[in-house]
Amino acid sequence: MENRPTRVRLLDAAHDLMLTVGLARATTKEIARAAGCSEAALYKHFASKEELFIQVLTERLPPLRPLLSGLAAEPGRHSLQENLTEIARQAALFYEQSFPIAASLYAQTELKRRHDDAVRQMGAGPHVPIQELDTYLRAEQELGRVRTDADTFAAASLLMGACAQRAFAYDATREAVRPPVDEFAARLARTLLAGIAD
Repeated sequence: MENRPTRVRLLDAAHDLMLTVGLARATTKEIARAAGCSEAALYKHFASKEELFIQVLTERLPPLRPLLSGLAAEPGRHSLQENLTEIARQAALFYEQSFPIAASLYAQTELKRRHDDAVRQMGAGPHVPIQELDTYLRAEQELGRVRTDADTFAAASLLMGACAQRAFAYDATREAVRPPVDEFAARLARTLLAGIAD
C-alpha cells in the first residue's frame, strides 16, 4: 500500500471510509491516517474534504460525467436507444455507489449546507448530470433524432431521477432487491424514447 502514490492512497482511503462510516463522519484526520500519511499531506493534494469527495465520485465511481460530455460532443454516434440505455446503466450504478457515501449528509442540516456551499463553488453537485444529459439531448434534438417539441430538461430529470430512486427505493421492499441494472436501464431508455424520439 505504501508504495502507491499518496494521492491514490488518499482517494482509496476516503472511498473506503465514506462507504463504511459515511461522508459526515469520515474526517480528514481519519482519511489521512487510513492512507498512511499526515493530514497536512492530504491538504497538499486536496483543498478540502468536499474536493476529496468530488474526486472520489469522479475517480472511484462509474464514469457518468465523461460519458455524458463525450456524447454531447459527438451526438448521433450510435443509436439514441443505445446511448440512453448506456447513460441509464452508468447513472444507476453511479447513484447506487454514491448514495451510501452521501446519505449521512442529510442527517446534519448544517453540515449539508456547508457541503452544498463548497460543492457549488467547485461547480459540482447532483444537478450537473441532469444539465449534462439535457445538453446531450438538445444536441440530438438539433440532429433531428429528438422531437423538436420534446422537453429535454424534463426528460433528463426523469431519467436521472429514476436512476437515483433505484439506489434506495427498493431497500424497503420485502425482497430488498433492486431491479437488475441492465434490464432497468433498457426499460427506462425505451420508455423515455417513446416520449421524445422523432
